[in-house]
Amino acid sequence: MRHNGPDLARRPAGEHADVVVVGSGFGGSVAAYRFAEAGLRVVVLERGRPYPPGSFPRTPAAMARNLWDPSEGLLGLFDLWSFRGLDAVVSSGLGGGSLIYANVLLRKPERWFVKESPLPGGGYEHWPVTRADLDPHYDAVERMLQPQRYPLGRPPYDTTAKTLAMREAAGRLGLEWELPPLAVAFAPEPGAQPAPGLPIPDPEYGNLHGLPRTTCRLRGECNLGCNDGAKNSLDHTYLSAARHAGADLRTLHEVRWLAPAPGGGYTVSYVVHEPREGRRRVNTRRLPQRTITCDRLVLAAGTLGTTYLLLTCMSEFPGLSPMLGARFSGNGDLLTLILDARDGAGRHRSLEGSRGPVITSAIRVPDAADTGQGDRRGMLVEDAGYPPFAEWLGEFAGARGQARRAGRFLLGRIGALLGHSPQSRINAELAALLGDGHLSDGSLALLGMGRDIPDGLMRLRRGFLDVDWTTSTSMPYFGTLRSVMRDMARVLRAGYRDNPLWLARRVITVHPLGGAPMGRHPAEGVVDEYGEVFGHPGLYVLDGACMPGPVGVNPSLTIAALADRACEHVLETAPQTASVTAPRTASRTERQAGAASSGLSFTEEMRGHVMPGSADPEEGERLGRANGHPLAVHLTISTGDVERFVADAGHEASVAGWVTCPVLGGGRLRVEDGSFNLFVAGEEPARRRMLYRLHFTGDGDAPLTLAGFKDVHDDPGADMWPDTSTLYVRILRGHTRPAQDAEAEVVAAGIIRIHLPDFLHQLTTFRTWGPDGAAGLARFGRLFLGELWDAYHDLAAGARVP
Repeated sequence: MRHNGPDLARRPAGEHADVVVVGSGFGGSVAAYRFAEAGLRVVVLERGRPYPPGSFPRTPAAMARNLWDPSEGLLGLFDLWSFRGLDAVVSSGLGGGSLIYANVLLRKPERWFVKESPLPGGGYEHWPVTRADLDPHYDAVERMLQPQRYPLGRPPYDTTAKTLAMREAAGRLGLEWELPPLAVAFAPEPGAQPAPGLPIPDPEYGNLHGLPRTTCRLRGECNLGCNDGAKNSLDHTYLSAARHAGADLRTLHEVRWLAPAPGGGYTVSYVVHEPREGRRRVNTRRLPQRTITCDRLVLAAGTLGTTYLLLTCMSEFPGLSPMLGARFSGNGDLLTLILDARDGAGRHRSLEGSRGPVITSAIRVPDAADTGQGDRRGMLVEDAGYPPFAEWLGEFAGARGQARRAGRFLLGRIGALLGHSPQSRINAELAALLGDGHLSDGSLALLGMGRDIPDGLMRLRRGFLDVDWTTSTSMPYFGTLRSVMRDMARVLRAGYRDNPLWLARRVITVHPLGGAPMGRHPAEGVVDEYGEVFGHPGLYVLDGACMPGPVGVNPSLTIAALADRACEHVLETAPQTASVTAPRTASRTERQAGAASSGLSFTEEMRGHVMPGSADPEEGERLGRANGHPLAVHLTISTGDVERFVADAGHEASVAGWVTCPVLGGGRLRVEDGSFNLFVAGEEPARRRMLYRLHFTGDGDAPLTLAGFKDVHDDPGADMWPDTSTLYVRILRGHTRPAQDAEAEVVAAGIIRIHLPDFLHQLTTFRTWGPDGAAGLARFGRLFLGELWDAYHDLAAGARVP
């Protein structure tokens, strides 16, 4: 897609909302409900149509129009993209991806929330949230979506062949198998007896479609849209609740442009599509553009849609993080096929892929983070069912066998006619023509997903969205995944087939992620841990685009939980007025004037030695070196506002990163809270100190504080480099503040230094953001050099000679 942005500054103000939500998938629907429930005026702009039960196309003619390309008169459900390294399938409709997903609601495994996980091409995958942060929000989303597990232990579900085969394969391979929670109603209500085709009662907030729903009829049509309404998709749940709470849900409204509003908040420009009979080309550039302003803007148009909007409108948002477009991942998606399964006696084994919902069970392969061994990245393999018509297609795809059967049937009929056969029944001949159906009945698609490498880059190429991602860096992951799938085929005595796309080392993903990733600062991500865009308060990304790496399991539940957490944070931290209007964000002019000023970050690495039991840093370094106790830190120092940082006498900035010290704890010990003070005045007028305070946790969950200082003063000789690169360190028991240091137990002491290669690398890590990043860097430089001048002016003037 490609379009030109309007001149929003010249347009009339138009209507205003407290919150505008772009998109109605798992992030947008949750945001619409949470904000509407809080009494805010919410407008949801969804480009696709509503799809009530019974409206999802099934015939070839209808399916040919069930694609999204408004310029070709197509306003359908499926939106397919083809990039150089992969293909992607997303959806367009009220309820977003929930209309066509396979219903799995798994929580991201706790240890898969990796911290500072190195990437092959440089950089790190880092999740600024934890499983503990999300668990209450996982709970909240599950309460709304009411997941049920496939009732394998009850008839008629207990004979589902594909589910039993998955369980058997996992058992033979020694892998973990489970029936995952599914957003599917097998029983009318939780706790009721499951049975196909039972009426589902409406919840207290009603249903926006106003049509009856029934429990799952096991037709394998989840990915085409459920015409029974058995899926607890977002239109039946969050969006119905949001509308009940007052949200304005607008379908066929496609957002084209975003910008900060002159009076504060944001302006959104959109077009309205008109349904037309048949396929007729439409010049979508000529559609009239409308505008709406809002105090808060939530982008939830999906990974591809949200990132494309931000890339297209970059000129309107000065200082967007350089990470925009980065950390793209396909969530490790890979589709393969096992076929012609056999039982122990070598006879045909039915897998019956079309019976049940698309996915009923999952096999998990542990990550190195789970086992503490090797470098394997974790993955899941799920059964990927399909509707019955796919089995007919599969049978007829076996053209050679079909041709033979057809030939025999025709020859038999011709012989009967020429020989005047008295046999009038031809049922046996017709049965032979149809064949035994073993090809389709003994086959099953497998869907794999997991922790592939999030090193893809999304960008604009001649105005169109482009994704630069290949399987090359993720090949060890895909190799392991294919090996597991082959092993599953082997133990089921079946053949194995790769997806034909794999011949070109391409994959097709239904879970594109990244593009506007979360981070601790703008040099690491586009948004913070609550999805708010750095430097642009009130602008949020709450969909798959904000993932800093693969979720590894089906990502829908995690996207929804992150959105719920973000909305709760906004509602708890932003005071509401009596009219429940959210506080407006700063205008573009105000931000440029300093209300949302420029920021700066840089990375610093220091290494040295420390000695447990020592309280003196110099003694600790000497003994630590002799006893082989290294200490290292990797820190990213960030100023949220350079003007404030320069004006503040303490010159305080925040610190993120990690501490490495085997004697204190294994691996990288994450800095949970950190601060840095540049050039704090000492007791002597020309003496300055740089202060570091890092809270982290050591072995046995022991809270520890690294309290360190650099002593900057003018001694005889050329001492500027040692002073500014030497950090005297004490490790204190507990997470202490400066006033508590004197009473705290000293666990260890030592010295760490910036070595010259690390310093040269540090010079390349400076990043700025905000309306005037270059000027912010200059102000920081003037402060740094000015303080050094004050400390060393005698030496610089030649008054002190060594």
